Amino acid sequence: METGLCAVAPEDWTVWAIEDVCKRVTSGGTPSRRDPTYYVGGTWPWVKTQELQDAWIDDTEEHITERAIAESSAKVLPANTVLVAMYGATVGQLGLLRRQMTCNQACCALVVDQSVADSRFVFYQLLHARPQLKGLATGAAQQNLSGVVIRSLRFPYPTVSEQRAIAHILGTLDDKIENLRRQNETLEAMARALFRAWFVDFEPVRAKLEGRWRRGKSLPGLPAHLYDLFPGRLVESESGEIPEGWRLEALGDHVDAVKGVSYKGDGLRDFGLPLHNLNSIYEGGGYKYEGIKYYAGEYADRHVVQPGDVIVANTEQGHDRLLIGYAAIVPRLFGAHGIASHHLYRLRPKPGGSLTAAFLCHLLNSPQMHDVVSGYANGTTVNMLPIDGVQKPQIVLPPRPLVTAFDSLASNIEQRREEMVLESRILAGLRDKLLPKLISGELRIRDAEAFLKERGL
Repeated sequence: METGLCAVAPEDWTVWAIEDVCKRVTSGGTPSRRDPTYYVGGTWPWVKTQELQDAWIDDTEEHITERAIAESSAKVLPANTVLVAMYGATVGQLGLLRRQMTCNQACCALVVDQSVADSRFVFYQLLHARPQLKGLATGAAQQNLSGVVIRSLRFPYPTVSEQRAIAHILGTLDDKIENLRRQNETLEAMARALFRAWFVDFEPVRAKLEGRWRRGKSLPGLPAHLYDLFPGRLVESESGEIPEGWRLEALGDHVDAVKGVSYKGDGLRDFGLPLHNLNSIYEGGGYKYEGIKYYAGEYADRHVVQPGDVIVANTEQGHDRLLIGYAAIVPRLFGAHGIASHHLYRLRPKPGGSLTAAFLCHLLNSPQMHDVVSGYANGTTVNMLPIDGVQKPQIVLPPRPLVTAFDSLASNIEQRREEMVLESRILAGLRDKLLPKLISGELRIRDAEAFLKERGL
């Protein structure tokens, strides 16, 4: 069987099937869940299809043991193996192993012969051909891309040197995008850790109580001048110990909450106002840029959101509370005005109050407050959060100068994160333009050997 995804290519390129450029094409295995010794204490990374994100895979959620490999169909795969998802919603998704790993049976593993083809070039060939690749999947209830089909896929290949040069150009862009993503995650983690230390664990207060701080001294995460803003003792309250002078007040006393527009499908367009929706918030909180839609239907002024507004998910399929009650800040990237869907609440700190958007967002995404807010949710198949969930919970209200100090730090972090998202989108756009031209041979690297030598490759 031959599957022709091969496009017109330069005459000096050679057309090969995937099986011709691989030492082996195989699938993985899933050790029995009934035997805990297959997983507990495992050191071998074990890739599942949901971990195929069209990028390098450095590690995995689960690991399996040597015994699991010896007694199951799981196999050790070398670094640079290309993985293709064969089943379900992820069919056609790709991954590239940074080091030796194993995978489950839903992954097709391409162990590329590096003397014939470059692994990352094969990865980009498959990425470019994914629309056609997904079209080859069969099945009604679940899409299935068989190993036989993958083996027979035919693509044009230049010399290995030119493959490596092409892969280096595209890979450099992807590596920069990945580096920005990691920096973004690090900044988000820093902001969350800072909020927890100041406003959940009350670490500066405890440092004073335990004699770990003296006036004029800085501690990690807090300059000396900010310590004066924290009291020196904790007092009992309905919510347990809180810093002296801080108050317990209802969240609704400090925020205005409005539900977004209820819309019909015909209001969605390829143009119109940005529609921030349930898919605009990550599980665990934070803004998800890929989820934006556009809306050209009717709405009221109360449905409008602006950069800096806080949006909160009020709907979730099931009852795991992975999304409902979590918050995000509307970014500037989509313009000065947008619309919130009815699956969101728009929250704004009340004028003249102590709260800021950054403080409010981090408050709602803290595990303690999320447990309280999401606890108001109810429903059978669909879990719904009533507006009481963002109005009635009691919050520990710090003095305004402390909120302002945190807001300054968190807002600067958020601004840098948004700048990195924009950088990533620009780099991704450049990669997407170069990919078809380089993979097809429309854009050539004439002296690939010299190109690689200049870059020490």
